[in-house]
Amino acid sequence: MTLFLPRTVRLNHHTLKLLKYWTWQFVVIRPVCSIWMITLQLLGVYPSWVSWTFTIILNISVTLALYSLIVFYHVFAKELAPHKPLAKFLSIKGIVFFCFWQGVVLDILAALKIIRSHHIWLDVEHIEEALQNILVCVEMVLFSVFQKYAYSVEPYRDDGIPNKTREKKKE
Repeated sequence: MTLFLPRTVRLNHHTLKLLKYWTWQFVVIRPVCSIWMITLQLLGVYPSWVSWTFTIILNISVTLALYSLIVFYHVFAKELAPHKPLAKFLSIKGIVFFCFWQGVVLDILAALKIIRSHHIWLDVEHIEEALQNILVCVEMVLFSVFQKYAYSVEPYRDDGIPNKTREKKKE
C-alpha cells in the first residue's frame, strides 16, 4: 500500500470530500449494476462477456471505495486504535471478499471444465452452487472465531462491578 498511500495525508476539506465520493460511488454503482444484471438475465441477454464486464466495473468500484477507507483509517489510526477498527474491517470485508472471489474461481474452474457434472440430473451450475455453499459454511466458522476477537464484549462491560462479583454471578 505504500506505493499508493502517501507518507503523510493532509486531511483538508477537499481530501475529505474526495474520500467521501470515492466511498459513496460504490453505493450507487452496485445497485445500478445489480438492476442491469437482473434485467439482462430476465430478458435472456446475458452473455459471459457482459458478466465479466460487470465484474470488472464492480471490482474497480470496490477497490476505489476500500482505498478511500484505508486512507481515512491511516489518518485516524491513533484515535481509532482502542476500537480495533482494522480487525472489525477485516472480519467483515474478509467474508465479502472470500465469498466473491471463490465464486469467481468456481466460475473459472467451470469454464475450464475442471468442475463438471457426471450425472444427467445434476448440472454444473448446481455443483458450483453446492461447492460455494460448503465453502461459505466452513469460512463462517473461521470468521466467527475472528469476529469474537474483533467484536469483544469487554468494552461494554460495566466497570462498576468487580471481577470477583462477576465470576460469582456466573456460578
